[in-house]
Amino acid sequence: MTWLVVGLGNPGPTYTATRHNVGAMVVETFAKRESVTLSRHKRALAHVAETQVGAPGDVSRQKVVLAIPMSFMNESGGPVKALMDFYNVEPENLVIVHDELDIEFATLRIKFGGGDNGHNGLKSIRGAIGTGEYFRERVGIGRPIGRQAPADFVLSQFSSTERKDLTELLDRSVDALEMLMLQGLEKTQSQFNS
Repeated sequence: MTWLVVGLGNPGPTYTATRHNVGAMVVETFAKRESVTLSRHKRALAHVAETQVGAPGDVSRQKVVLAIPMSFMNESGGPVKALMDFYNVEPENLVIVHDELDIEFATLRIKFGGGDNGHNGLKSIRGAIGTGEYFRERVGIGRPIGRQAPADFVLSQFSSTERKDLTELLDRSVDALEMLMLQGLEKTQSQFNS
């Protein structure tokens, strides 16, 4: 069985360190931890790396494809569908990692299924694969303070205060993904859904 873990973001240096790219940052952190390099996929508009989680020789060891679409956020569905087809991954083995405005910064929520909550990346994926029944790791970025438009806020850089906690947040996000794949949703939610 193969898992597909997709970190959402926007391509290009302008967006690299923005709040909207936190999903892509989580997948990059996962790849670094596993000492694998994300590289361009031959059939999908995405950068991918293959790895395994779990102890060598353990029966619970899982194959994992890490991916970051190279499309813009609101066109994520095409690359996700292409990768699912290529690796023969069913929706119940798909995990989408994305930013979440409605959750306080540095908070995680792992869930299965649900609505798109106005998130254009999730909307695109639902349209492409025909279902919203897949795992989501929602990484809290909080809401803008004052009158800043949410669209401007998600495309802005993390504040200096937030950047101090970002490394720990990314590491915790990878820990949660590993636990989800090895031990299931219930245990992961009880440990990480703060």
